[in-house]
Amino acid sequence: MDYSFTDEQEQFRSIVQRFLKEKSPTSEVRRLMETEEGYDPNVWRQLSEDLGLPAIPIPEAYGGAGFGPVELGIVMEELGRSLLCAPYFSSTVLAANAILNTAFESQKLDLLPAIASGERLATLAVTEPNGRWDAAGIECIASPTADGFQLSGTKSFVLDGCLADLLVVVARNPGSAGFEELSLFTLAGNADGVTRRALAPMDATRKLAHIEFNNAQATLLGDLGAGFAPLSKTLDQAAVALANEMVGGAQALLEAAIEYAKMRMQFGRAIGSFQAIKHKCADMLLDVELAKSAAYHAAQVASEDDPDTSALASLAKAAASDAYVRTAATCIQIHGGIGFTWDNDTHLWFKRAKSSEAFLGLPSYHRELLMQQWGG
Repeated sequence: MDYSFTDEQEQFRSIVQRFLKEKSPTSEVRRLMETEEGYDPNVWRQLSEDLGLPAIPIPEAYGGAGFGPVELGIVMEELGRSLLCAPYFSSTVLAANAILNTAFESQKLDLLPAIASGERLATLAVTEPNGRWDAAGIECIASPTADGFQLSGTKSFVLDGCLADLLVVVARNPGSAGFEELSLFTLAGNADGVTRRALAPMDATRKLAHIEFNNAQATLLGDLGAGFAPLSKTLDQAAVALANEMVGGAQALLEAAIEYAKMRMQFGRAIGSFQAIKHKCADMLLDVELAKSAAYHAAQVASEDDPDTSALASLAKAAASDAYVRTAATCIQIHGGIGFTWDNDTHLWFKRAKSSEAFLGLPSYHRELLMQQWGG
């Protein structure tokens, strides 16, 4: 399998990389971590209008750029490298794909152009206080009314849930259980009956919310009770995108560790000349490169609608999670005592590594999915 990118894709990566290097230095990441919104609207506007990044995975018919998982993976890798604080994953990866996979044509035409332009921020609410990412863990109820549906229940750990203008919510028919009778619904983030509360996550670069629905009026997205398949596809696409984001972060940590090992002097020589440090750097390089192969391959397969996409998405998510966490821990170890301090930037990627490990399901969950799909 050839994992090389085309010249156009490499040029695209360079453009995104230059933009993020300027707009998302660690000083800016630290500033935005402390804000309630968690992002800079001016940078988001430039990212949307000048680069058109929110439009990347959305077809041209709905105001998008019409690119696929490979190009989205390039964007995600660079976002992970720079730790950009912005509602990109929630709006472009989760919500836009959920709408594309579920909605009727008229609904896509109504909802997607504003997401593609960056004018509308959206998110997908799946998990509940039980923390489960599988469909059987969904307990939120959608009750039919004369005007549509009313949502009752709680969603938690919703990415950018307090920020989103549009909520895409997964709920089930009354009396149903397991994987049956699931549907997706849309409603405004400030709609009556919706109460949003910001959570205090370990990784402040990702803003999470707890959302309660008390008979909140919502609009059905697509067909009633047919939400399991499109939800599963959306989560697979998100896992592939997240895997690419994680390898970007792991690469940044690897480079930081090598740079420090070359600079830090001990006993009259750079610590990078010691055999133990060389071994650690070699192990990190192997971890990162293997995770990249899994993430790139999953993105390529997803772009071809291959039947193995779901299994490979889980494989990539598990591999990238493990590689990211190990690389972050080793990077801190190579930095020594300074690596544990607030002034050193390494902890920013370590916290992102830990939050990404749990986001969309732990590695053990994805390995179980992989075994189920490949009959292990």
